Amino acid sequence: MAEITKQPLEIILAEPRGFCAGVDRAVQIVELALEKYGAPIYVRHEIVHNRYVVDSLKDKGAVFVEELSEIPDTDAPVIFSAHGVAKAVPEEAKRRNFFFIDATCPLVSKVHIEAERLFEGGYDILLIGHAGHPEVIGTMGQLPVGAVHLIETVEDAAAISPKNPDKLSYITQTTLSVDDTQEIVSILKERFPAIKYPDKEDICYATTNRQEAVKHIAESCDCLLVVGAPNSSNSRRLVEVAERAGARSAFLVQSAADIPWEAVAGAATVGITAGASAPEILVDEIITAFNDRYKTTVSKITTATENVAFKLPRQLRTAV
Repeated sequence: MAEITKQPLEIILAEPRGFCAGVDRAVQIVELALEKYGAPIYVRHEIVHNRYVVDSLKDKGAVFVEELSEIPDTDAPVIFSAHGVAKAVPEEAKRRNFFFIDATCPLVSKVHIEAERLFEGGYDILLIGHAGHPEVIGTMGQLPVGAVHLIETVEDAAAISPKNPDKLSYITQTTLSVDDTQEIVSILKERFPAIKYPDKEDICYATTNRQEAVKHIAESCDCLLVVGAPNSSNSRRLVEVAERAGARSAFLVQSAADIPWEAVAGAATVGITAGASAPEILVDEIITAFNDRYKTTVSKITTATENVAFKLPRQLRTAV
């Protein structure tokens, strides 16, 4: 029986992709807590937005909850996710005498500190971000209700009517589309020339780098796959960036099982990237799935080199 000839397919990997320093730190925190204290440990909200990561930590003994009220009275560690939490959460944990460890990404904590300083300085605060996202809930929850006004769209930016336009500031969610945010910021700066903004932008280095990498490969791709979860803001933004940058089609996939083979059919070039909370093993599995069906060549386009690392919480440094 004659061997079936596989169609050729070029795969272009965007670099950087996948885990950022904040996600890597958060996952390490859960793993080290399990190693040091034993199972179970409790994690409030998904430690990062990725089902594979969450399921693998569940298998090791992590118990995920949405609210502290779901946790019984316990001496086991309680970990807050990388997205950050409102101040009411650690306050409740203290009331219940929980031993808690905060895995909030340091770049999200930076935004929290900015918000507090602006509030103390008497500024009206605008937060550019997506309603309902855990990071936005956590950032708004650093201050009294009504102290932060959410801006989601250019229409919101054009319509906002602050109490004191001369004492106005903005901060942003860390995982936004760089281009969309710049459009909103331009409107705010045009309307309010005195608006105060962060000395260093709040959108994190990893979000920016992954979007830039996608822009560099998108035009060359008949199809571009973003490995990430549907509730991952930075992963969803990568799909949008790919479409705008010229990819003929772009899809969010959680694993090899989600590859849209009908859309790939006829493609000569497929691009692959991964959101900041997606582990590299998922990219490897997708490449293997393509190897099974096509005669592939794999190349990589690198647009930035990342060497950022964040310190672990003091409670876990002795576990390393």
